[in-house]
Amino acid sequence: MLEWLFVPAAYLIGSISSAIIICRLLGLPDPREQGSGNPGATNVMRIGGKKAAAITLLGDMLKGLIPVYFANLMELPLELLAATGLAAFFGHLYPVFFKFEGGKGVATSIGVLLGFSWALGFAMIGTWLLVYKLGKISSLSALVASILSSLYAVFIVGNTAIVGAAIVMTLFLLWRHKSNIQRLLAGQEGSPG
Repeated sequence: MLEWLFVPAAYLIGSISSAIIICRLLGLPDPREQGSGNPGATNVMRIGGKKAAAITLLGDMLKGLIPVYFANLMELPLELLAATGLAAFFGHLYPVFFKFEGGKGVATSIGVLLGFSWALGFAMIGTWLLVYKLGKISSLSALVASILSSLYAVFIVGNTAIVGAAIVMTLFLLWRHKSNIQRLLAGQEGSPG
């Protein structure tokens, strides 16, 4: 019964906004009020540079990875593992500590996928890097990597619950990037996105 505590705990961990905390610690403006207004690594790079962005990226990935890693360590059922990953992801998107105004979820979803399967997480990272190398547009890289991550989940993991969690994250990532998609279709999306 206590194993279900992983889900609310994962949501609370996901609700810790790396971008806002790092910006406060480094004396930078609130990322929700500067640049794109998104509390994520790309916007932190705009307002604070590569070091601040790298720390934010790592923090966002870890809050997806850590709950799932420990759920895996406890050998929880795969359905509960999937629910734990989604809880961390939704914590990032809708953080209880920051008025439910979160980031777009790319780095946290990578952390969750790494927790599900190292191969799955690294497949998404590799896809992001390849698409970014070719196109130099961060949002396009995130969108392609996210869409393909659901397909990778089918072949790498194959479990219905994990594949379902990957698809749910992909759908929400697409929705959170709707303005980026509109700019991409209009040819107005530059680097970084």
